[in-house]
Amino acid sequence: MRVDIITAVPEFFEGPLNSSIIKRGQGKGKVEIFVHNLRDYAHDKHRMIDDKPFGGGAGMVLKVEPFFEIIEKLKSERDYDSVVFTAPHGKIYDQREANRYSLYENIMIICGHYKGIDDRVREAFATDLVSIGNYVLTGGELLAMVMVDSIVRLIPGVLNDSESALDDSFQDGESIGAPCYTRPAEFRGMKVPEVLLQGDHGKVKEWRAEQSKNLTEIWKKINKNGAQL
Repeated sequence: MRVDIITAVPEFFEGPLNSSIIKRGQGKGKVEIFVHNLRDYAHDKHRMIDDKPFGGGAGMVLKVEPFFEIIEKLKSERDYDSVVFTAPHGKIYDQREANRYSLYENIMIICGHYKGIDDRVREAFATDLVSIGNYVLTGGELLAMVMVDSIVRLIPGVLNDSESALDDSFQDGESIGAPCYTRPAEFRGMKVPEVLLQGDHGKVKEWRAEQSKNLTEIWKKINKNGAQL
């Protein structure tokens, strides 16, 4: 898989892309991730990539010309399964979407910043509008990292068998995984559930299923009904 990220703040990605599972995926040759600095495609004296919005109002808008230049360059070199435009009116990103994107070969993510992107970029190139949630962020870079992290770990061969993504929360729809524990069996008077210490795999499976069901119900109450713990 190849992921191209277009951003006004490329330094944002330096740490996350060189850490943990994402670093492993790149090291194994399972994914290539390229971060493109939008300023490299601004050719005026000051390398300006934003300007005041037509019609007035607060904030600055990312200019259309640099985006067209870099996007057209990348699209001339390969076909993209998806060109993602990060936008508040996009589809809320979830595990189902992560699964879908993990099957793609080439993905491009266009990160908004400041007030937003000149909408002609979306009109010309976007295949997917994606949102991270109903709240405001400084830019689309955080969503891009969320997408990359959630997608890369699903690519076969990135995780070890012991870290299989198939058991993760939400992988089978609306289901939360069971709590997990490790040594010591007792810490400051808090004990690991006895069923996990007995070696009966059948009972462990039943316990995890019941715990998963309980946590899923709690999640639904909190997130769908507005209830508090």
